Amino acid sequence: MSTKKEIGKWGEEIAKKYLLGQGYQLLEQNYQPRFLEGEIDLVVKKKKRLYFIEVKTLTSFSFLPEDKVDFKKRKKLERLIQSYLWEKKIEDWEWQLDLISIFLDLKSKKARVWHFKNI
Repeated sequence: MSTKKEIGKWGEEIAKKYLLGQGYQLLEQNYQPRFLEGEIDLVVKKKKRLYFIEVKTLTSFSFLPEDKVDFKKRKKLERLIQSYLWEKKIEDWEWQLDLISIFLDLKSKKARVWHFKNI
């Protein structure tokens, strides 16, 4: 049986492969600023737009992953995004926050991916 942390990392890898297959370029994984708590799971770009990706992984349908990104979580992610933009000196790029939900079937080792854009 996998731990919650291992399942989360597995989900992030699946999300990364999915995004790369969709033509996104990976800029950063697990971005953690020095002075803020939390992290951005994936930062990718496509053309001249940045995408900050929150990945939620589940192994049962006891909750919907998108329900875990409530107002409080979005505000926290927005602070992390602002920190990233400031640290990298990015001023003129458009950006958006996306959610990728992963359902993992641990028995079959298969995954299902949902991409919610501009949450």
